[in-house]
This record gives sequence, structure tokens and C-alpha cells, in this order.
Amino acid sequence: MRPFWIDAIRKNRHRPPEAATTVRLARVKLLQSMPIFGGVTQETLEFLIDQATIHHLEPHEYFFHEGDRAISMFVLEKGKVVVSKKWNNRPHPVKHLGPGDCFGEMALLDLYPRSASVIAEEPCDAIELGREVLLNLSLHNLEQFAIIQMNIGREISRRLRTADDQLFRSKFGPAQ
Repeated sequence: MRPFWIDAIRKNRHRPPEAATTVRLARVKLLQSMPIFGGVTQETLEFLIDQATIHHLEPHEYFFHEGDRAISMFVLEKGKVVVSKKWNNRPHPVKHLGPGDCFGEMALLDLYPRSASVIAEEPCDAIELGREVLLNLSLHNLEQFAIIQMNIGREISRRLRTADDQLFRSKFGPAQ
């Protein structure tokens, strides 16, 4: 039998102080290891985490569906997800992600609906950072906000370059 506070942590409710501190520090370390949060101070990461929403999803539950309104990004703490796109009304896997990966970050830069669906393949814990959290950061520390926005732009650019390269290779084949 697990301690009563394990479920409380998952639901982001009342926590024993030592457990909350340990979880908070683990989340800060996770964000520090990600390119999107490169150059961001620990104080700023704590500010973001304190305002974030924590989600626990079981296998086959969706974080969001392609076409949904996009208002936040997610950082996967635990578990695995599959990113899929619909073609001829059937989902097709595009990518698998695991702990330390993020998804949905385009929502923080553009106003378009979700471009893909994300579904849990196994039990997942994820940190959700919404637009309002970043707006609060911009009011609190504009420089740190700008760093995160630039990092998100760089990550999206990196993914676009990878997609361009894959498209080119699919048309012309590997280099000779």
C-alpha cells in the first residue's frame, strides 16, 4: 500500500513539505536539461513550476487531439507518448516521445489549432505550461521570458530542418 501523499502529488494537492520540495527540485532539474529552458535561471524555472498544472494520464488517454484549441505545451516527466496525425480519417504515428521531451510548444508561439494528437502509451506524468503562465513570466521577468521564446523558436526551427531533410531524402534518396 502506498502512502496517502503519493496520490496527492499526482493530483497537485496538499503535500508533505519534504515531498513537495523533492518533487519541485526534480522538476527544476528536468527543465534545466532541456534545450527550451537553456539559459533560464533556477528562480525562473521554480516560478514556472509553481504555476504549472501537473497531469497524470493512463495508457490510451489523450493529452490533446489534432485540431483542438492550442493554449499550452507539455513536458513529459514520466512515461511514453505517441504523436500522431490523421490521414484518410485514420491516425498515423509520427513520433514517439519519452521523459524529458516536450510537445505542444508551437501553441506558445502561434494561434493555430493543434497540428497533431498526443496519446499516452503508458502511464504518464507531465508538466503543462500554458500561455497565461508565460504571460505571468513576461510581467515578472521579461528577459527570461524572451530567452524561453527564443529557445522555443530554435527548437521549432530544428524540427523544421529535420522534417525538410526527411522530405528531401524521401524524394531523392540518400546522398551518393
